[in-house]
Parts: sequence; structure tokens; C-alpha cells
Amino acid sequence: MQLGIIGLGRMGGNIARRLMRAGHRTVVHDRNRDAITGLEGEGAQGAHDLGALVQKLKAPRAVWVMLPAGDATEQTIAQLAEMLEPGDAIIDGGNTFYKDDMRRAAELAKRGLHYLDVGTSGGVWGLDRGYCMMIGGEKDVFERLEPLFKALAPGVGDIPRTHGRSGEHQRAEHGYIHAGPPGAGHYVKMVHNGIEYGLMQAYAEGFDLLRSKGGNELPEDQRFDLNVAEIAEVWRRGSVVTSWLLDLTADALVADPQLSQFSGSVSDSGEGRWTIDAAVEQAVPVPVLSSALFARFRSRQQQGTYGDKILSAMRLGFGGHVEKKGE
Repeated sequence: MQLGIIGLGRMGGNIARRLMRAGHRTVVHDRNRDAITGLEGEGAQGAHDLGALVQKLKAPRAVWVMLPAGDATEQTIAQLAEMLEPGDAIIDGGNTFYKDDMRRAAELAKRGLHYLDVGTSGGVWGLDRGYCMMIGGEKDVFERLEPLFKALAPGVGDIPRTHGRSGEHQRAEHGYIHAGPPGAGHYVKMVHNGIEYGLMQAYAEGFDLLRSKGGNELPEDQRFDLNVAEIAEVWRRGSVVTSWLLDLTADALVADPQLSQFSGSVSDSGEGRWTIDAAVEQAVPVPVLSSALFARFRSRQQQGTYGDKILSAMRLGFGGHVEKKGE
């Protein structure tokens, strides 16, 4: 299949590469011409503006927008809507607020255009590991474009099958689902990221507690000089708290147990805040997720703790997120 991709940053470029590895054709665009040139050298067809991208795609077209949520995505989709034809589809793979998806889908439908929102998880590792995708939109459009999603997904791999599942492997076992109507994909991804906050905060606080056991706050005979890198490593092997986040923490700690490259100023993304907003709107108590978000606020207002540095190390590990200066 053929897909247009707009935005060739940490994830967009690798999405193009993974699709091309699977035999799909891509037409790519980015404000950075070097990014276009680089992918052209790997087999993509480059387009130096949106109009050229649309012209190089065959109807019914599919265009994947992989830009930061907000104005950049909104403006790009508005421009595409003026250029595309009825039957074409726009895919938003960024971290958009799900109610914006619902609005966009309704507006685009008036033009005969289709819209899919794809909550995409996998970060900078997606090229090799694949991307977990939660997809909202019209089911028939999803099914038409499903070969693209299947190519991007991790696949069944060597993960043991969940007890009780049998027969042919379903989409979820391959690493992607049709979550529901427009907005459903990004809603599920929003909650996913809220849970991510809570998991990360639990690890951060636990490792902070381990390290502080050797601190001057305790009487000398109550101190333990614990090796946090070794603890992270042993927990990876048979412990009930093992996870990819723990793997990334272990990587960071074996490289530098003091995590000296990090300040501990931890950014939060829109999804964390939106998750709490949704919880308030739906009257669902989420004390852990709320506390995790507020802890990030605190990290930017006070000197970062060792636990905050753990958070920064995990964010760098899975998503390439670098601490922002001045936060």
C-alpha cells in the first residue's frame, strides 16, 4: 500500500522505515529537508510541500500526520482538507486530545473525508520493536488501511499467549486494535499515558527510598549502602515488578548509578493532564495517577530528587525525551 507521512521526527521517520521494510510505499514530507533527503535515500518518495505530497498519492489517499499535538497538527489537517478528495483519509498518529478528534472527524465527514486517530506507543524503539496502536474511526476505513497497521505493529512475537485465548491470533495479540469511533483511539492512549505516569512514579519513589537508606538522615547503624543498579537488575529476573520501564531504569543505573546527567526536572505531556480531567468529568477516583502528575509539577518548582532523575532517565530511554532547560 501507499501512505503519505507528514512529520519525520523521532517517530515519523521510523514509521516510514518500518513500512518500507514491509514492502509498502511512502511519500514523506517534513519542514526539515535533510529529513526528506535521508528517507529518499532509503527508498521513500520525497515531497517538499503538502500539495506535492497529495499529488504523488493515488486515490483513495491516506495521509499520516505525525506532528506535536496542537496548532501544528490542527493547521496541517486544515490544509490537507482543502487539497484532498472525497474518499481520502487523514490519520493523526500524534497525542491529540480525543475531543478534538471527534470534532475533526465530523468536520471532515462533511467534505467526504475520513479520519482515523491512532494512539501510538513505542517511542524511539518502534522501528525494531514495532508500535502498539489504539485506533479510532470508521471501521470500514480502518479495515481498508489495516495492512499498514499490521506492518507497523509488533506482531505476536514470543510473548506467551494469555491464558484462555485460543484459535487464530486476534488483532490485539498482534499489537493493534480498532478501539471504536473517532476519538476512541486517542482516549485509550490518553489513559495509557496516565497509567504510565503512575508506574513511573512508583519506580521513582521506590528507588529514591532505596538510595536514601544510606543517607545522613539516619543513624549510622541504621544505614544500608544498597547497590541500586544491582537491585534493578535482580528485579528484572523473575520479580512481579518487572517491566520495560524497569529495563530502561536498569540500563540507566548501570551506566551511571548517580544519574548525574539529569537534573530531575520532569516534563508532563497533555495526556497526563487530560487523563485527570477525564477522571473528574466521569467522577472516577484516580489518586495514584493524580499524584504522579502533581509530582512532576513539583519537580519543576523545587530541586529534583533522585527519584525525579529516575523519571527523566526512563523518559529519555523510551521516548528520547531530553530534559528542557529552564524547567
